[in-house]
Amino acid sequence: MSYAAEISRANPACFVFLVDQSASMNDPIGGEIPQRKADVVADAINRLLTELSVKCAKEEGVRDYFHVAVIGYGHAVGSAYTGALSGRDLVPLSEVADKPARVEERLKKVPDGAGGLVETTTSFPVWVDPVSNGATPMCRALAYADSLVSQWLVEHPAGFPPIVLNLTDGESTDGDPASAASAIATQVSTDGAALLFNLHVSAAGASPTTFPDSDAALPDAYSRTLFDMSSPLPPHMRSYALQQGFKVGDATRGFVYNADIASVVQFLDIGTRATDLR
Repeated sequence: MSYAAEISRANPACFVFLVDQSASMNDPIGGEIPQRKADVVADAINRLLTELSVKCAKEEGVRDYFHVAVIGYGHAVGSAYTGALSGRDLVPLSEVADKPARVEERLKKVPDGAGGLVETTTSFPVWVDPVSNGATPMCRALAYADSLVSQWLVEHPAGFPPIVLNLTDGESTDGDPASAASAIATQVSTDGAALLFNLHVSAAGASPTTFPDSDAALPDAYSRTLFDMSSPLPPHMRSYALQQGFKVGDATRGFVYNADIASVVQFLDIGTRATDLR
């Protein structure tokens, strides 16, 4: 299975983001900068949606190379989009680009040309708000993703396989997620099996375990379960991870444990790398 299908407007790909919105996401993320896990994850997804829109922008506008779902799970399971896209699941990227819930003005430090930094304001589109309420119904969230993937593959049987990215900070509270994860991995297009990547967001401040090729260094049964649930990185993603300085091999999986802010950004960057766009 090659993971080499051309991605085009006629044959788009899809991303499904599963975002843990349980009460514990109100806790601070590990690292030097005190930020809530919910804020870090929401900001990272909003930034990625902006970057995808820019990447797919042509003279006539944003091309629909991707359809994107953001599914929250906590006190409920369902679309995490706010504003005009509220309640929508897989949304064509051009609609995502056109319909942020709002555009905020954020402070950003940029080089001042003399070796220092100066603060300036920048526009920051927001589609997803930080939420932290309820338990962690990961099995229901994975089943929701499985239904989206199944329908997508009916409509795009020869396309690049769907990519599901699960961002969580805790164990499932509605059962063992392994079987629900396995169901996603059994969904296939003619180009390969659907991909499921997992990111564990940590409050511990311990060093992240990033894109491992075995579970030998993982600390407990829970982390090993997440590793087992995670798909191997396809060759083009491994190549990109290698360029970014990660040690990867044929068995490397799309999994990060004890992620800090930098790891969240890197995970999303590598996990959403697709083949060349046409």
